[in-house]
Amino acid sequence: MAFNIVLIEPEIPMNTGNIGRLSLASGCHLHLVKPFGFELDDKRLKRAGLDYWKHISLTIYDSIDDFFSIHEDKSMVFFSSRAEQEHWSIDYIKDLFLIFGKESVGLSNVITDAHKDRIYKIPLYSTHIRSLNLANAVGIAVYDGLRQLKG
Repeated sequence: MAFNIVLIEPEIPMNTGNIGRLSLASGCHLHLVKPFGFELDDKRLKRAGLDYWKHISLTIYDSIDDFFSIHEDKSMVFFSSRAEQEHWSIDYIKDLFLIFGKESVGLSNVITDAHKDRIYKIPLYSTHIRSLNLANAVGIAVYDGLRQLKG
C-alpha cells in the first residue's frame, strides 16, 4: 500500500469516483468519512469510477471522531489552501495518511488548529482561483509522494 487517501465529508460524487479510480491506479487505500453529500450507490460516483469501484481498497467511517480514534497513532499530513507550508516539503513515507477536506470549505478549523505543523498547500500561481478541484489536488499529492518514494 503506497498511501492512505482520506476524504473527510466529500460532497461531489464525481470527485469521489475519480479519486477512487486514482487510489486503485496508484496502489493507495481510500478512506471516506461521513457524512457524504451523496449516496454510495449514486450513478455519478460509479460513472466517474467506472467499473473499477468494486476493486478499490476502501474503508468508510461514520464520523471524523471514529476515523481519528482508530488512526490517531498514524503518520498524517493535511491539505488546505489556507496552509503556510507548501506540499514540496512533505517527507512522504509508505502508508502516510493524506487528509483532504470537503469541496465547499476544506478542512474544519478544529482539524487544522489541532495539526498546525502538518498542514500543507498546493501552491496556486493565479489570484483568480481559490483552490484546485479536489480530485486534482489528490492526484498531485499522491503522485508527488510516489515520485519521492521511488527515488
